[in-house]
Amino acid sequence: MFEEQRLDPKRHDRKGFSCGVEALDRFLQQHAHQAMSRGVSQTFVLVSADNTAAIAGFYTLAPAEVSLTDLQIGDARPLPPYPVPCFRIGRLARDQRWSGQGIGPLLLGCAVQRCLDAKRSVGGYALVVDAKDAAAAGFYLRHGFRAYRDTPGSLYLPLGG
Repeated sequence: MFEEQRLDPKRHDRKGFSCGVEALDRFLQQHAHQAMSRGVSQTFVLVSADNTAAIAGFYTLAPAEVSLTDLQIGDARPLPPYPVPCFRIGRLARDQRWSGQGIGPLLLGCAVQRCLDAKRSVGGYALVVDAKDAAAAGFYLRHGFRAYRDTPGSLYLPLGG
């Protein structure tokens, strides 16, 4: 059983987290809390109910916008002719100790739900992400994301009406 929580550096063991990608580990350990303090992004962690200090995975969300020229033509057609407000996943990673246990899709589901909740209050067309490599792009594509028209590593998931 897992719980999603806002990152709290006093409670969560950031140093014990290792996803195997040094830049992601470093972000969580050294920069995530600073970004939160500055209002740049929010970081959420997934922890086990029986050990809420150990981070099984994390993701960050920030406000964003997308140009209609980036969207697939069928998605852009009904939208107003100016940049559309969205949400951005800045980072998403799972600790290596939790490999093969569905943490990645669970984190993504938490992020989508959080964006749907925010959309009801402030609006927002889609959840966008810039995939770091082909494997990451494949992960997002398998979960319903669509590629930008001219930037295949950038993807978006319409959040529905």
